[in-house]
Amino acid sequence: MTAGVPELARPVRLRPGDRVAVVAPCGPVPGPALAAGLAVLRDWGLEPVVAPHVLDVHPEIGHLAGTDRDRARDLTEAWCDPTVAGVFCARGGYGAQRMVDLLDWTAIRAAGPKAFVGYSDVTALHEALAVRAGFATLHGPMTAVSVFAGDPATRESLRATLFEPETVRVLGLAAARPLVPGRAAGITLGGCASLLAADLGTPHARPSAAGGLLLLEDVGEEPYRIDRILTQLLRSGLFDGVAGIALGSWAECGPYEEVRAVLADRLGGLGVPVVEELGFGHGPTALTVPLGLPAVLDADAGTLTLDVPALL
Repeated sequence: MTAGVPELARPVRLRPGDRVAVVAPCGPVPGPALAAGLAVLRDWGLEPVVAPHVLDVHPEIGHLAGTDRDRARDLTEAWCDPTVAGVFCARGGYGAQRMVDLLDWTAIRAAGPKAFVGYSDVTALHEALAVRAGFATLHGPMTAVSVFAGDPATRESLRATLFEPETVRVLGLAAARPLVPGRAAGITLGGCASLLAADLGTPHARPSAAGGLLLLEDVGEEPYRIDRILTQLLRSGLFDGVAGIALGSWAECGPYEEVRAVLADRLGGLGVPVVEELGFGHGPTALTVPLGLPAVLDADAGTLTLDVPALL
């Protein structure tokens, strides 16, 4: 029998004066957007340290922020630096899967959990940190994306989670509503649906979401591709025993009524609560949602309530 999704080790909350590293494990980072995000971190009283290869572009493959080894080295060194309290991803794009096996997992485990923030392609790293290190992480806005600098609700959700985590135990936007009614308890996991599908069959991939509250969102996937992604996840057995599902944004995925029809068709028969438009992902507001922690999903109320604060 497959073991359920485990609760993971929480990092320590941030405090003014803490040093935090900004890394680029995925795609190239635009300099002006990075500068705007760094200014926000400084306004919070943090001391952001930009990793050496954050502004690199791969010499031959333009959709990567530098070489795989350089991106992996930046992340490993940031995590293992005892003066660094948190690690923030600059942006997503593509590339995390290419470098995840190059990380020094022995050293990362020895360093212990740290606040780690990102979404989209960073889903591959959330999964790896959960499965290979046992660390809880934060599905939240990245430093060099426009929603971080441009949306106050997005910034405040992350700031409060990092500094005052006990104040943000109940998550959900006003638009959240039940796709399938009900209430369920479990451990949070997930992220970008296409990245979860891409992880299937790889070394250290999570075999099942049994007992978990699975977060799903995506960007730029037409309804038929969302259908294919969800069907692959269903056929793989990832959904077997899942306790509940929280859906985020489906930005640039076509008319939402068409996306919603696919979501209802593929997820409605699981017999578990499903809440839609909870407010995380690539949308105009991106709430920070902790991964690896016990929570209660109330689809009727449109809320995800954490049993414990996200950080110690």
